[in-house]
Order: sequence, then structure tokens, then C-alpha cells
Amino acid sequence: MDLKTEIKDWIKDYCKQNNIQQLVVGVSGGIDSAVVSTLCALTGIPTLTLVMPIRQKQEQTDLGVDHCLWLGEHYMNASFEMIDLTPVFEKFEDLFQFPKNELALANSRARLRMMTLYQKAQTFGGIVVGTGNKVEDFGVGFFTKYGDGGVDISPIADLYKTEVWELGKELGIDPRIIDAEPTDGLWEDGRVDSDQLNGLSYEQLEWCMEYIDAPEDMMTEEDRENIELYKTIRNKNLHKMNPIPVFTKSKEV
Repeated sequence: MDLKTEIKDWIKDYCKQNNIQQLVVGVSGGIDSAVVSTLCALTGIPTLTLVMPIRQKQEQTDLGVDHCLWLGEHYMNASFEMIDLTPVFEKFEDLFQFPKNELALANSRARLRMMTLYQKAQTFGGIVVGTGNKVEDFGVGFFTKYGDGGVDISPIADLYKTEVWELGKELGIDPRIIDAEPTDGLWEDGRVDSDQLNGLSYEQLEWCMEYIDAPEDMMTEEDRENIELYKTIRNKNLHKMNPIPVFTKSKEV
């Protein structure tokens, strides 16, 4: 069984077992959400894709819209909505000007999108389908806690980014999306993922995940430097990847 069929069947089985009526996916214009939304459409289950720009670069929004329209042309069960969250976000932003924390506001964009996805999902008896890959979800924690990390199922969380790119080619995803520089779309200055990941590419991050425990004498100086950069990011974000701490009362209480 090929990978796309395996994932498609996994989604279908979950929905059947849990009486899920609809799949809801946020589409950003990037490869992860393009692949996940296409896999969802392949199931035959009603699939709603949402493009939710918040002061987004227009080319990113256009890629997302074009992908959703392509889905609608190829899959009868796929539908699409554009919800511009910029006015809502700007009202929220006005409440937190002094002091203003740009990272906190960037994360709030992701959380606002999460709320929108769940509003749609609960309205139609659906679930929110996650778009995180293995590097982001389990390697470096490159996601917003209770933002894009707030989902019901994660179809590609066991796939490296390079595997997602290959699957995208197999699924017929727009080459512009496959070739685009990965970005989380949360920053108005257009910064890309590598800018936020200590300059490391996804290929380098995947190498670090695979060889983090390799003997140092088998590594080059660059390899060792990359491993240290990877550890720095991972350790900073472990709180996202680990279960939240829960107080356990003593038996004497």
C-alpha cells in the first residue's frame, strides 16, 4: 500500500469509528496544509478548507486560494471559504500595545485561526485536521501552543518535511507550493522558517534528528555545530512537546 492510500484510509477509519461528519483544514499556501487538505479530500468525506489571512503577504494568500480552488475542481466533496481575520486581529492587537510583544502577537494570530477552525468544525459535526510534520511537532516544537498545535488528528506528523514534499509531488500539488520557501506566515516582514530555526534548513534539522546520538568523532565541525543549534531550539520548545505538568497529591492528603 502506498503512503497516500495508507494515510487516507487512516483518516477514513478514524472518522468512521468516531462518527465524524466533516474534515476542516486551514490552508496557508504552504506544502503541509496543501498535502493534508488533499489527503482529506481523497477520503470522500466532506472537506472544508479555510484560508484565513491576517495582514498576510498577498502571494501566500493567493497560493492558498489557488490550491483550494484546485481541490474544488478535482474533488466534489471539497469546499472552500475565505475568512479575512485581519479586522478581528487588529481589534485584539489594540488591547496590547503597552508593552507590545511581537512574538506573543504572532502566536495570537495562530490561536485566532485555531478558534475559527473549531468554530466551523463544531458547527458541522467535524474535526480540525492538523498540518504539522515530524520535524515541527516532535523535533523542534516549531508550532504555536494552542494555535496550529491545537488539532484533533495529525495525518502527517510522522513524516519528515522532505517526505511531505515528495508526497506533494505524487498528489499533484502546485509546483509553486512545493518550491516555495517554507514560512509560518505569522510575520509581516516575510521571514521564513529557517530565519526562526537558527538558520537551519529542514534537511539539516532532519539530519540532526536522525544522528543526534552519533559519536562526535564521526561528525564534521559543521555537523557538531548544527547539532548544538538543533538542541538549542528543541530545549527551548520542549514545554510544547511534553505533556503539561500535572500536580499529583500525596496519598496522605
